[in-house]
Amino acid sequence: MSDINCIKHLRNKKGLSITKIKETLGINWRTAKKYADEDQLPDSKIKQSNGMMYTDKWGEIVSDWLFEDSKLKKKLRRTKKQIFNELLGLGFKGSYRTVCYFISDWENSHNEEIDKGHDRLEHPPSEAQVDFGVMEVVKDGEFIDTHVLVMSYPHSNAAFAAPLPSENQECFLQGLKLLFTQSGGVPRRIRIDNLTPAVKKVRSKTEEAKLTDAFIQFQNHYGFEVQVCNPRSGHEKGSVENKVGYIRYNFFTTSPVMNSFEDLTETLRKQLQNDRQRLHYEKEVMIEDLWNIEKDFLLELPTEDYQSLKKLKQR
Repeated sequence: MSDINCIKHLRNKKGLSITKIKETLGINWRTAKKYADEDQLPDSKIKQSNGMMYTDKWGEIVSDWLFEDSKLKKKLRRTKKQIFNELLGLGFKGSYRTVCYFISDWENSHNEEIDKGHDRLEHPPSEAQVDFGVMEVVKDGEFIDTHVLVMSYPHSNAAFAAPLPSENQECFLQGLKLLFTQSGGVPRRIRIDNLTPAVKKVRSKTEEAKLTDAFIQFQNHYGFEVQVCNPRSGHEKGSVENKVGYIRYNFFTTSPVMNSFEDLTETLRKQLQNDRQRLHYEKEVMIEDLWNIEKDFLLELPTEDYQSLKKLKQR
């Protein structure tokens, strides 16, 4: 029901058109129209929603479980059998097959909106782009360069940044960890260019790009997908490149004094948080409102801390 409430909020409180709601949330136009303007939910024209999963509380319970599990790695998600057994513990009287049918319906509709049904140019929620930018700061009375790792979420235009001493592998992975923490979750998909800390062999006409062992281990720990841009194709990650320039020209025009990387990181975090209090350049919705919707699609942060390949080998 949270998705429906969000549609109604954008329609009634923000005054968005059906087309704008469709573009903002990345959903079907008819879905946006149905939930934005109907006082009561109409019957499905695709399939009759009959039975206890739809008329009683059970469907809503399972829907909530499935949405929460979608933020986890697949191996941590409940199986259909586990969901059925948990429902039995709550007093469910239906059959296992009934639950399976409902889950299939949910996956064919709801998950399509989360993971599958988006045109690549529309930037689905929880897709991020990452890149480095070199910024000038003042440290101990001298002008020096610092390497700022920027993570942009094109769907909402929210961004996070972490200044680092270098662009080596250790700094890159530590920077990503910090950006995940700032985001409050992990993007489902990250688009990068051919960064040396992540890519050991660039994509060719016959082969896909090959990732470094350390980055693969990092990726597996956090559960995100990776998309490597084609060589000399900066337009494929135009959002983060624009965001790097935006940060440079808005927050580094006058070189800030850097007492420590931690202090500068916190300053940037606050600046970018405040920067979300403006309209999206295209969607006519506050970036903060869009981000509050998008962050619900992030994967959950792992409970165990990431340990680098180097640390594992030292054990």
